[in-house]
Amino acid sequence: MSSDDHDRSLNPTALTIPAAATLLSKVGGKPVREDTLRADIEAGAPTNADGTINLVMYAAWLVKGLGRGD
Repeated sequence: MSSDDHDRSLNPTALTIPAAATLLSKVGGKPVREDTLRADIEAGAPTNADGTINLVMYAAWLVKGLGRGD
């Protein structure tokens, strides 16, 4: 992702994996790696048809996993 991409408004309902990792790292207080997001997607985390991540849906998936003890 170019630096110009970081300067544009981010759409939390359609983030690329690199953009999601960067944003989550900045707001979460600990690094979130792209490979972690990719592993979550392989484990069933939802994505949009174009492969982008909707942060609301991703957060809901994570919370659902906590309820199951994942």
